[in-house]
Amino acid sequence: MNPWDKKFNEEGYFFGTEANVFIKEWGKRISKGKILAIAEGEGRNATYLASLGHHVTTWDYSKVGIEKTLQLASEKGVTVNAKLNDLEIVEWDENKWDAIVKVFGHLPPEVKTKTFAGIKKSLKPGGLYVTEVYSTKQIEYGTGGPKITELLYEPKMFLEAFSDWKFIHFFYGEVERYEGENHTGLCHVIQAVIQKPLVGREDI
Repeated sequence: MNPWDKKFNEEGYFFGTEANVFIKEWGKRISKGKILAIAEGEGRNATYLASLGHHVTTWDYSKVGIEKTLQLASEKGVTVNAKLNDLEIVEWDENKWDAIVKVFGHLPPEVKTKTFAGIKKSLKPGGLYVTEVYSTKQIEYGTGGPKITELLYEPKMFLEAFSDWKFIHFFYGEVERYEGENHTGLCHVIQAVIQKPLVGREDI
């Protein structure tokens, strides 16, 4: 059993059942379409997006997380296509998704690189990458997230990886997050909404 299977195997939901605040804000602004939620855990963001009428697929490498995503979707009366996938080895289809969402889900450096490349390949032209993650400053806050700096993010990682895309929103700073028992107050995050170029289409 991998570490996230152990965490998700407890009663209840590790990060709660309510969507992340940033996803609640931006989910309503994304045009209806096919959304991929990666490192989605137990499905709290995916089920919210599905409730807005999006066609949502999730990827996570926790089998327990996948099962609880389907359970939560059933409880909320929505449909989510939940797939067991490891971002280290998953194959990304080209130009498939209208939006890709990632909330936290902190990764080793080499997997970050692969994931950024996969996102760039797999979003449709004009599609959006919407994400909120902890910055490296989060270690000083102690209100959630990994305790290993290399799993966290610096702004330059996004600015360099997506230098040829349009940044619709970019934020680096403090927010408050109360998500289950594991995100517990003031924290330091990076938020980004980044659009894949498409000539002739209006931006969001």
